[in-house]
Amino acid sequence: MTAEHSESSPLVRIRSLLPGLARAEQRVAKVVLDSPSTVARRSITEVAEAAGTSETTVTRFCKAIGVGGYPELRIALAADTARSAARVDRDLGGEIAPEDDLKTVVGKVTFSDARAVEETAEQLDIEVLAKVVDAVATAGRVDVYGVGASAFVAADLQQKLHRIGRVSFAWNDTHIMLTSAAVLSPGDVAVAISHTGATVDTVEALRTAREHGATTVALTNYPTSPIAEVADLVLTTAARETTFRSGATASRIAQLTVVDCLFIGVAQRHLDQSIKALDSTRDAVGTHRLETRHDGRRKPRENGK
Repeated sequence: MTAEHSESSPLVRIRSLLPGLARAEQRVAKVVLDSPSTVARRSITEVAEAAGTSETTVTRFCKAIGVGGYPELRIALAADTARSAARVDRDLGGEIAPEDDLKTVVGKVTFSDARAVEETAEQLDIEVLAKVVDAVATAGRVDVYGVGASAFVAADLQQKLHRIGRVSFAWNDTHIMLTSAAVLSPGDVAVAISHTGATVDTVEALRTAREHGATTVALTNYPTSPIAEVADLVLTTAARETTFRSGATASRIAQLTVVDCLFIGVAQRHLDQSIKALDSTRDAVGTHRLETRHDGRRKPRENGK
């Protein structure tokens, strides 16, 4: 396992690489993901039989996810199981069932969202993040692309950068994304956000931006997805979606976590300017907020106002 991923959960890495694995390796991955604590106690022969494949395939799977071999995988799974033991009583991360009552739904949603943030932080490549911060902090212009739920995350990043004086735009229409990308040039940055990394509109926009010399950044859950192929820098999340949450909830929370880290990193590069810009923008909208008392009720207007 690489140094960057040595401290993060092996299950997070397996899930992120799953779409790019060979079919036989995906069967091995399913066996591991379904019961990691059991696999940690099994021999390579037993795992191969459970996956309906060969021991050689299990070894290839281990190398594909960044561990040296099956013994190293067992050690990593055992360590991860031990780390998870402290929160086993809160393990509400399963599928949301139709018969779940509202209290259970709330528990599962909040647990899944919190875990997405924690696991995203654990596996986030700080060196890559630093390069993205440098690129955005010195960019002449930053264009952010995202469609569907990712469009809201793109808009959040654009709004944050805009508030500290960085020239930034967010686009979610395919034609506008492509025309925007076509007028970028070296020194500009294009950021594409896609949970699956396979959204055609977003991939095409990022490819076009790269062809015109912009530094391209992808934010995705899957580092071997198509969007990574057209990105100079890839930031990854670690979100698991369930039946009622596919591609829209935990993934969005994880993406926003990375966006916040990126924003703060950029703001630090121009700290005085950022603070001044934040104060100015806060003052600009201040007159559009109703004054309230400590109890949350609106203050009465003064005479003549």
